[in-house]
Amino acid sequence: MFNKIGFRLIFVVAFTTLIIIGVFAYFNVKSQSSNLISEVERHANQLGETVVSSTRFDMMLNQRDRIQQTINSIGTQPQIRDVRIINKFGEIIYSSDSTYINKMVDKREESCYACHAEDKPLEQISITERTRIFRVHPDSNRVIGIITPIYNEKSCWNSDCHAHPKDQKVLGVLDVSISLAEVDKAILNSEWKIVGFSIIAIIALGLLIAFFIRRWVSRPVNDLLNGTLQVSQGNLNYTIKEMGEDEIGKLGTSFNNMTKKLAEARMQLFQSDKMASLGRLAAGVAHEINNPLTGVLTYSSFLLKRTKDNPEFQEDLKVIVRETIRSREIVKSLLDFARQSVPKKIDADINEIIIKAVAVIDNQLSINKVKIVKQIDNNLPKITVDSNQMEQVFINLFVNACDAIGNTGGTITLTTQKISLTPFGTTQIKKATCRKRHSLIDNDYKIDGMPSLKVKVISAGKEGLVHLDPVYGKHRNNFDVGFKIGKDAKYVCPDCNNSLVLENKTCPKCGAPILAFEISGEGIYEVCSSEGSNWEKWDSVDSAGLKEYIEIKVTDTGSGINNEDLPKIFDPFFSTKGQKGNGLGLAVIWGIIDNHNGTITVNSDLGKGTTFTIRIPFIQNR
Repeated sequence: MFNKIGFRLIFVVAFTTLIIIGVFAYFNVKSQSSNLISEVERHANQLGETVVSSTRFDMMLNQRDRIQQTINSIGTQPQIRDVRIINKFGEIIYSSDSTYINKMVDKREESCYACHAEDKPLEQISITERTRIFRVHPDSNRVIGIITPIYNEKSCWNSDCHAHPKDQKVLGVLDVSISLAEVDKAILNSEWKIVGFSIIAIIALGLLIAFFIRRWVSRPVNDLLNGTLQVSQGNLNYTIKEMGEDEIGKLGTSFNNMTKKLAEARMQLFQSDKMASLGRLAAGVAHEINNPLTGVLTYSSFLLKRTKDNPEFQEDLKVIVRETIRSREIVKSLLDFARQSVPKKIDADINEIIIKAVAVIDNQLSINKVKIVKQIDNNLPKITVDSNQMEQVFINLFVNACDAIGNTGGTITLTTQKISLTPFGTTQIKKATCRKRHSLIDNDYKIDGMPSLKVKVISAGKEGLVHLDPVYGKHRNNFDVGFKIGKDAKYVCPDCNNSLVLENKTCPKCGAPILAFEISGEGIYEVCSSEGSNWEKWDSVDSAGLKEYIEIKVTDTGSGINNEDLPKIFDPFFSTKGQKGNGLGLAVIWGIIDNHNGTITVNSDLGKGTTFTIRIPFIQNR
């Protein structure tokens, strides 16, 4: 048990508290005892002075009986043990206990020692030195005694009845002894109260400290421990619930971020491994197919030359040659698609990359009578990209534009510019998860060619999928689930059925529940669940303000693309070229742009032309 941090903290804090309360109790008892003794001392001193004053007149008249009566009367009071008057020779001349009268006292006893220890004049001794605390017997109660000097006044040394020498300053002392039994009882009672209070305080503080340490330390630490055990067992979807804003809470948040990044890294590794496997497969296919294709192409080309006089054979052989070449291009494109690597980014001039791409296909453009119109901003800052991959993007786009224009001639317009855009209506959501880290991106259902966000709706025993627009602020949502969504509807993750609704929060516009999506590295994206609402909130993106991009547009005057084909234009193996295309070129382009944290969109008018718009965020050199 002592190995646990919570128990150690409780032990240390409890021990420290015990020491502090113990020291406090000790000094408190000492202080109270001292105050009580001081009060009794003050009372005894006042009593002594009162007796001296009350017997003064009787002493002047030498009325011994009246003095003794006064002494006896005072001696009968509660807690008064003894009242004595002792002359300068040490003889007890008056006492509340008659057995002591006319007896001599030892100068070494308590009542005389203070005056005679160092032959100090009595009038120079303080009240503290005139006071003593003693026990008559070892088992008896404590007694406090105080001596009060009786001074030789003028009326005394002038008196005819018992004149004293003028130079005698002190005639004797009044010795009053008071029992401290009640005081000791009060002190003992106070000690028990303080001890009892201290014990209760220690127990209460111990329980309180244990409660808060368990709540703020032990439980969060155990959650973190369980989390690490889950991660060590391979469960990277495990998340620790929110722990607050303190250091342990921040540690929990960091843990969740770590597991999220580990999950993403594992997914990337899995994807990389899958793509590597596909690459190895494609390489094997290329090796196994290219050799026969080369043979077919060689012999068919040879036969084509030998059968110039046979038109029937010529047409068949041309088909063989054409399809063989197309098969080789398919294999090449498959290799390009499978071997997409992590971009090696450097600071580069996008205009120079475009010019190089144009130079590569310049001959093809000339053959097809295609004119390049460049509307280039020469003051663009450099951007951080993989130059080779970006050159591949533009070559593919130019070739596609040239194919769309055909042999009739046309124009390809290139436009580059620096733009600043708000996130609203421009930022694409590419990664969204539930609290269990299940992906909510639907690659099968696209809105304007981009994968949508999927939410399962359960209402009145029926369920279906709602698809939300992946572009922040566009609101092109699809609520067509085949049934009416009631007010009791539940919005959950399609994979784990965990709720996506924010608790204790509703849409400020219509009061409907709010859906929450976790966007990797960019916080929580919130959107109203109502079909007709346009309320959205994304704090981390909104707070970033305007975002700067390099925008490249490639516009052709070709045949255009059908509206029904636009959502599928970037899907692998989808092509609008029929037998001429393999459907991998635009898929490769999309992957490259996505790896650069950019976006690519397409707009097209059938019979008028198509425009591809690429936006890449940049880091300007300073």
